[in-house]
Amino acid sequence: MGKRGPKPTPTAILKLRGSTLVTKRRKEREVKGPAGAPDRPDWLDDEAKSAWDDVAPLLEAMGVLTRIDGNALARYCRLWSRWRKAEAFIQEKGEMYPLRGDDGQVKYFQQWPQVAIANKLAQQLTRLEAEFGMTPSARARPQVAPARTQSSDNSKERFFRAG
Repeated sequence: MGKRGPKPTPTAILKLRGSTLVTKRRKEREVKGPAGAPDRPDWLDDEAKSAWDDVAPLLEAMGVLTRIDGNALARYCRLWSRWRKAEAFIQEKGEMYPLRGDDGQVKYFQQWPQVAIANKLAQQLTRLEAEFGMTPSARARPQVAPARTQSSDNSKERFFRAG
């Protein structure tokens, strides 16, 4: 059976959010990738390389990019490149094209395949952006109740207190 519940948010992302959920125990247990930015793969096309050069320094400055993240970032940049190409096609040709009958009259309009491709790529990009903390909602500060102060330091009260 798979693991239950939402995926845990990396400590670096929680820190950026200003979360109070970052604990010493969590920091100690979290697996960390090797420090430093990954090398940009040579096989990326020019658009993907440009995306890498734009995004990698920002992610590194946020503290969420390590050397092990290179493949995920390469996938993101490749998807970005494909999405940009699909969007350029749509911008040039429009979203639909006419299908004509034998008599030359327009029977109906058909959506270009690039529209569906662009939509699917946008969904995949959104998921990867959330993984890297690149969307406002991924960085949003969680709503947590402020910690209560206890006047007594009795160990039973600390153990049984609610919240």
